[in-house]
Amino acid sequence: MTIITDEILENLQSNGVVVYPTSTLPGLGCLPNKQALDNLYALKKRPVDQPVSLGVASLQQAELLVKTPKIAHDILQAFPKGSLTLILDANETLDMRLGGNRVAVRVLSDERALELVEKIGPITATSANHSGVEPHYDTVLAGQDLGLNSNCIVNGVCPGGAPSTILSIEKSEVESTVYTVTIMREGVIPRNDVETWMRNYH
Repeated sequence: MTIITDEILENLQSNGVVVYPTSTLPGLGCLPNKQALDNLYALKKRPVDQPVSLGVASLQQAELLVKTPKIAHDILQAFPKGSLTLILDANETLDMRLGGNRVAVRVLSDERALELVEKIGPITATSANHSGVEPHYDTVLAGQDLGLNSNCIVNGVCPGGAPSTILSIEKSEVESTVYTVTIMREGVIPRNDVETWMRNYH
């Protein structure tokens, strides 16, 4: 059954924002362009020096915007879908509100979120709340708090829990085929598990 309505897609295409369910908390999505980001940051009251991540259907889809080395594919396959956010090199410098040269990308796991990004392409994956305000689990309540109408909300209740673990993947300055992985935020995947994987990675 199709959950993503034409109204939701039209809203995004006209640089609007939508609330959608994820595997943790409701996400606030817009297309990764200047006008849409202006609208999202104004709505969230978010400081412009705090970049947002992008939600994608797959790393293949993310390749439109970022470089995806083999290690990025391998580490995502080693852990549950949606549990990691990877900070990767941009193909070309993007809006600073997306991170500029380094962009955080999360492969989404919620079926409704996946349907959305499969239809529209990469969208922002920031929490659907005013900055500093406790988020709701229900997308309808989250959307109402932000003053959005039903055409801007993909209905769903999120399970909550720990956020994704954020990893920065960077190419070595010395050897172009070597990458370093740095844990930027411990989340649903414990630091130990990531470090064990890295020790065993060849």
